[in-house]
Amino acid sequence: MNIKTTISRKPWILAVIVFLLVSVWLASGLFIEHETASPTSRIQATGSAEGTALKVQVATLRAESVERTVVVYGRTAPARVATLSAETDGRVTEIQAQRGQRVNQGEALLSLDMRDRRARVSQAQASVREHEATFKAQSSLRSDGYVSETQIAETLAKLEAARTELVRAQLDMENRVIRAPFAGVLKERDVEIGDFVRPGDPVATFVDNLTLIVTGTVAEKDVGQISNGGEASARLVTGQIVSGRLRYVSPVADEATRTFLVELEIDNREGILPAGVTAEMVLQSGQVLAQKISPALLTLNSAGDLGVMIVDADQRARFVPVEIERSGNDGIWVSGLAEVAEIITVGQGYVSPGQKVLAVPDLTTQSALAAGPLN
Repeated sequence: MNIKTTISRKPWILAVIVFLLVSVWLASGLFIEHETASPTSRIQATGSAEGTALKVQVATLRAESVERTVVVYGRTAPARVATLSAETDGRVTEIQAQRGQRVNQGEALLSLDMRDRRARVSQAQASVREHEATFKAQSSLRSDGYVSETQIAETLAKLEAARTELVRAQLDMENRVIRAPFAGVLKERDVEIGDFVRPGDPVATFVDNLTLIVTGTVAEKDVGQISNGGEASARLVTGQIVSGRLRYVSPVADEATRTFLVELEIDNREGILPAGVTAEMVLQSGQVLAQKISPALLTLNSAGDLGVMIVDADQRARFVPVEIERSGNDGIWVSGLAEVAEIITVGQGYVSPGQKVLAVPDLTTQSALAAGPLN
């Protein structure tokens, strides 16, 4: 009998054949999955089959004394910024410094016209000499009674007024030259030659970039760990790493963010550090006992607390909350554990607090975590 004819007359035979083939294919997949199951899956399966203790791998870690750090993100800025204004009127006649030029304290930035300033100084000097001579002559005649005390007092008042006018004229002469208030860089100049300025008109912006500050904000839970004068370092977005001291920690939190402003002062006398770039401050805040673990070992409990699973003395799994004290490329340092703790490295996701476990050493993970301190 022809097979094709038989199948066409009895189609249920084809359905039976397809069902058998699919069953065989599914069964072969289960066998392969069982053979290639991960160690974690096998640990879970073993525990379930035994119905008693779940087998987990643990690393025994001893706490070490490490420097606690607080990481703050901020920006670099000049230590001082001054807006220079004209103190007398006049027309700009000379520009002595260009934008971006480094200038020492007291050096001229720009000058105004002389006008009649020199003549007014000479006039004031002559007036002072005149009244000094009159006062001297009257004082010599006072003993003979030729000059009254009232005349002498009047002459003395005129002398003091002449001296005051001389000081004003000399200050006006000096103020025609606008000078750098401190060593730094001319950031902006608001006037050009020929511009007329009056007292109070802004003429330039001057910055002190020989000293930079890195400003950032610290959370209220960390502010108690740092203090003025403490050592700190910063990594700029340019890749440069610098160190300095904390020059300011705000005594009052910002009402909106509940954070505290901090300022790190760094030396920039060589002028190689840019201002206004992003920086990451690392503030030192004392020593603490901590263990170095992989971030993958961190977990959350039902309350949302961050911690790790350990094996206690009764060979039961236990959740322990931890605090991250330092972090690096090869691990993190956490505090809150006992001085010696058995941390579950494989199988922590399949155990519950209080569950009985069978702990076996995880030599690979333990060796990697004990390689050395973070850089």
